[in-house]
Amino acid sequence: MKKTFVLEDLDCANCAAKLEHAVREIEGVISATVSFMTQKLTLEAEEKEFEKVMDKVENIIKKIEPDVTLVR
Repeated sequence: MKKTFVLEDLDCANCAAKLEHAVREIEGVISATVSFMTQKLTLEAEEKEFEKVMDKVENIIKKIEPDVTLVR
């Protein structure tokens, strides 16, 4: 399953790169890209694990960039 989410208040390209790297490390993630220019996260993960992966993604975002909000 592949979905795209808005990342509100993502304010630097370096932060986007850190988030992308961390999300790619999550078990169950097939691919992930974070675009600073469009402020979007595109995530591909196994469908049966998608909600678990999304919970981990939200935790990572809050840990790395507490001001960023993932819009589901």
